[in-house]
Amino acid sequence: MDSKKLLEVVVKAADDKKALDIVALDMADVTFVADYFVIMEAMNTRQLDAIADNIADQAELAGAKAAGHIEGDVKSGWVLIDLGDIVVSVFTHDERAHYNLEKLWSDAPLVDVSAFISE
Repeated sequence: MDSKKLLEVVVKAADDKKALDIVALDMADVTFVADYFVIMEAMNTRQLDAIADNIADQAELAGAKAAGHIEGDVKSGWVLIDLGDIVVSVFTHDERAHYNLEKLWSDAPLVDVSAFISE
């Protein structure tokens, strides 16, 4: 599956579970680890779990090969989903502010994902 299409699947799955402040970074020219990093937050740990599960499920349904490789858990406030070409981080608000991945990877251009998010 093309990484841009997988990005759409990830963002729509996150939005479906009401993830907040979804940001996608184009990592292609910054690191060889992944094409995109997707960062978002949940209002609480229950929602964090629902978002992470939905992303993994929808990626698997779409044919993503690495779907289901998940690190962290709701107790840590950060769940990382490695989908190969896309790495997804779902945070609680406090953990997102603490790790501030957007600043860490500030060399990476933002990807406009607004077309994938319902209003």
